[in-house]
Amino acid sequence: MKTAASSKTSAALDAKIEELNALGDWRGKALARVRALIHAADPEIIEEQKWAKATNPGGVPVFSHNGIVCTLETYKSAVKLTFAKGALVDDPSGLFNSSLEGNTRRAIDIHETDKLNDKAFKDLIRSAVSLNLQPKSKLNRH
Repeated sequence: MKTAASSKTSAALDAKIEELNALGDWRGKALARVRALIHAADPEIIEEQKWAKATNPGGVPVFSHNGIVCTLETYKSAVKLTFAKGALVDDPSGLFNSSLEGNTRRAIDIHETDKLNDKAFKDLIRSAVSLNLQPKSKLNRH
């Protein structure tokens, strides 16, 4: 979904951030900060909304660049970023802290008191984008 304000941001995510901020909920600031870091890491990334359903009519915010890079969701006690190909992404700083057992995805759960390493996070985004830009034949060799 593209908005008139920016071709690379989602109105649904704007609304979610505003809603949480109006409630004084820490997750609003966390969403805005993570979103800004993602766009700083890759100015070409696009925000989309996918997988809308009755229980989640707004869908899930998805950041894409030549395929899905990550999703961004809010839960009661965390903001969760799930990297579609996270198992193939180098994470030298150990940011991945959730969904570690799978063969494909990896996730970062950010809790209210957590401090995210901005540089390491932007490097992780760039690595995920780089992976999406590789020919599929190279991906199969990892």
